[in-house]
Amino acid sequence: MKKRLLTGLVCGVVTVGLLAGCGGTKPDAAATNTATATAGAKPVTLKFHAYGSESQQNWSKIIEGFQAKYPNVKVDLINLSEKGDTQEYSKKLDLAAASGEDMDVMMFSEAGMYAQRVALGMVAPLDDYITKEGFKEPEEYKVDTQLNGKYYALPGKFNPWYVLLNKDNLKEAGLEVPKEWTWDQFRDYAKKLTKGEGATKRYGTYFHGPQGGGWLEFARLEMANQADGADYLKTDGTSNLSSPLFKKSIELRYNMEKVDKSSTPYTDMISQKLNYRPQFFNQSASMIVIGSWMNSEIGGTDQFPLNFNVAVAPFPKNNASDQGGYSMVTTDFYSVSAKAKHPQEAYNFVRYLSTDGLLVQGKYVPSWSKVKNEQLSSIVDTILKGTKNPEKVDKDSLIAVLSNAKASKLVPPTSYQADVYKVINEEYEKLILDKEDLDTMVKNTQDRTQKLIDGAKK
Repeated sequence: MKKRLLTGLVCGVVTVGLLAGCGGTKPDAAATNTATATAGAKPVTLKFHAYGSESQQNWSKIIEGFQAKYPNVKVDLINLSEKGDTQEYSKKLDLAAASGEDMDVMMFSEAGMYAQRVALGMVAPLDDYITKEGFKEPEEYKVDTQLNGKYYALPGKFNPWYVLLNKDNLKEAGLEVPKEWTWDQFRDYAKKLTKGEGATKRYGTYFHGPQGGGWLEFARLEMANQADGADYLKTDGTSNLSSPLFKKSIELRYNMEKVDKSSTPYTDMISQKLNYRPQFFNQSASMIVIGSWMNSEIGGTDQFPLNFNVAVAPFPKNNASDQGGYSMVTTDFYSVSAKAKHPQEAYNFVRYLSTDGLLVQGKYVPSWSKVKNEQLSSIVDTILKGTKNPEKVDKDSLIAVLSNAKASKLVPPTSYQADVYKVINEEYEKLILDKEDLDTMVKNTQDRTQKLIDGAKK
């Protein structure tokens, strides 16, 4: 999810915390948003560059809510991709900036997009506004958007990774829904859930990557369950592949497919162009590790009906004694343009977008720490009601996972990150296709990655 890069990007830490997917509660009476509208204040218009259709984002509800609070401010939505294509949005946003188009507020879909625009000077720091308002960002939000020591955005929705489980398969195998577990236990579950042979075989799990230089989360599963050092590169752009957890992550994948035969073969995924949704909903796999953007689908959809009971388990830990809840997390980043004509009003809108606005939107779980567990329950209800069979979802297990989820620190992308992803993918394929052993795979990955890093310094 962090693939777009920028040569010379200064590395910093973007810490991401919790958010997952949906909404529908009334705004907290004590909801934040700095200044209140001043009677007789001069009318201003904000240009808000965003993406996503009305049905996806409920932009009209958000804007109406903000304008009710700030009647002197009009928000002009500039929707650069109605279909929610973030690549299309990114290209059009850069073109608009290059042409000198008026901009006040913009949104970014992931850390790479955010960090790149900060490095390009498109985004204004928010530290002075935050200090003036008097809140502490790491405490106010479960996602810390700090980059190079400054805040250039406030976070929106929260999508931690988790494990979706076929609850009927668990019952058949005499297994409980895990409230805490390790990767060793995950592996054991997968073995016990695997059933049958040949074309009708049901695998314990399906891993949707790495493939095509993407979905690299699936090659660092054991790296991701820690607060720091969870990615292939460190915050200073150096390699983190010497971490023993990188080798353990690869070894886990190899053993589950080749030794236990409990995960769908990599060759099947590639040759048959498999996808995680049909693999899970068609009951070809009993468990999938995936992001909580699936919240709005786990109760079944027209395309993928739910014909069994489903539960949610937390992202597995490496050791039973480790602090749980850490995983990969995705979010939106709301920022003020460096060339905003109305920076204070733009900040007010960004603050609203990341607090009350998300609750009014009714689509996602916010990263805003003021959202209480009882509100989370209502938000989850709203999301599940949008599915075909919400009664088949173990809502308590979902809420428990979302309540306790935490994000590892995200490392802003470098100019060579996409090439690092490609190297890891290529060496993983050599291993899984039995063209090299584990130790050779790890060493080759380390050596090739170091060459990329050294070459970037020249």
